[in-house]
Amino acid sequence: MSQTIMPQSSLSVKKWKSYASYKDSGVERVGEIPKQWEVKRLKYIFKVISGSTPKSSESSYWDGNIPWITPEDLGMLTDNLITTTTRTITNLGYQSCGTTLVPVGSLILSTRAPIGHLAIAGTMLCTNQGCRSLVYRNTNNKYFFYYQLLSAKAELHSRGQGSTFLELGKSKLEAISLVVPPIPEQYAIATFLNYHTTKINTLIAKKEQLIELLQEKRAALISQAVTKGLDPTVPMKDSGVEWLGEIPEHWEVKRIKYLAAILRGKFSHRPRNDPRLYNGSYPFIQTGDITAVTKYITDYKQTLNELGFSVSKQFPSGTLVMAIAANIGDLAILQFTACFPDSIVGFVPFSEVSLEYLYYNLMSMKQELMGTATINTQLNINIERIGSLSSVYPPFSEQQSIVSYLDQETAKIDALISRIQDGIKKLKEYSTALISAAVTGKIDVRDVAEESLHGYLGEEP
Repeated sequence: MSQTIMPQSSLSVKKWKSYASYKDSGVERVGEIPKQWEVKRLKYIFKVISGSTPKSSESSYWDGNIPWITPEDLGMLTDNLITTTTRTITNLGYQSCGTTLVPVGSLILSTRAPIGHLAIAGTMLCTNQGCRSLVYRNTNNKYFFYYQLLSAKAELHSRGQGSTFLELGKSKLEAISLVVPPIPEQYAIATFLNYHTTKINTLIAKKEQLIELLQEKRAALISQAVTKGLDPTVPMKDSGVEWLGEIPEHWEVKRIKYLAAILRGKFSHRPRNDPRLYNGSYPFIQTGDITAVTKYITDYKQTLNELGFSVSKQFPSGTLVMAIAANIGDLAILQFTACFPDSIVGFVPFSEVSLEYLYYNLMSMKQELMGTATINTQLNINIERIGSLSSVYPPFSEQQSIVSYLDQETAKIDALISRIQDGIKKLKEYSTALISAAVTGKIDVRDVAEESLHGYLGEEP
């Protein structure tokens, strides 16, 4: 049996050899494994420890020195080790609930909302009920089983149950089948994967940094064109607005409410996810739908029925819509009639105001919009504050010229960003494939593990 893993990246292309002989593992997601490997239930490798939450209203339980992990903490990680948490608990808080401190090296798995986030404990810590700690029963390589559980994420998720949210129960988790190579091979595979995934993750990080720089360049390009115009020789004047600075002499400064009618979305029914409101004939757009598009909203994922329509607000096609909660300042142009919740406002430009120019104009004002936000349970913007913000108002012909210029220039940047994102996607797919192949024995990395170790330590092999 032979197996070739081909990276879709600038990493060197290699053929990884296979083992001499294989047997059926009896586990569908794993398939065949090397003849000398075993298969064991998770409960025979790990002791599964559940978490708990101290009473939130008791201040003496919180802000102590005991790390307390939630699925959100795991989801924010950029490394495989976790040592710090968003919230901590005191000894009193620890003693008040059913959570348990687990040793360094334990695996921490989110088992609800969502299932599958994973990390290695870099210090003694405990968790809430959305996570379970996996404490090794015997001497095994923590990284090997970390990688194996990463590759089993789809199966973990498929075993989740629940109507309100999926949760992976303790017995379901304990019943997961894991492959167990001899200890020396666990170390060899972990060393190999530590080295190669570090290289891949470093390359991904560089690409993500490049995307950030391109996005900053895009924002600066829009701001310059919208507030200064396209002619660098035109006489300038003080706008009287601090963030605008100087603007072309023949331009005006107007409040947003004099450039467009401002519509406020509505959703007067709680809870918003009440199933009685949905699956009708009225398109319904939420803040995430605005964030997901580049400029235009051309499709929808949700609909409201008559009851849902009666508690929401419909915006006409051609409305510029903006998130005013959660993803504040995200913008898009609506290309069909749709309903909107109260976390979104719409702008219908008055005559002599270009819809596309208003789009770029408000995009350049994102920091100013954020500055007007108030904190309730989350950041949100008052509609009156939006209307009172000052903005520039060029002649209509110049608005059109600015739009044409920005459409052309931002398209170039967006295309480059898209290509980089495709590259990141391929790198992640390769990393996933490499991990799966190594931990299930589809490739034999024992002979290259020492080379990987030297590379991981920064030494010459």
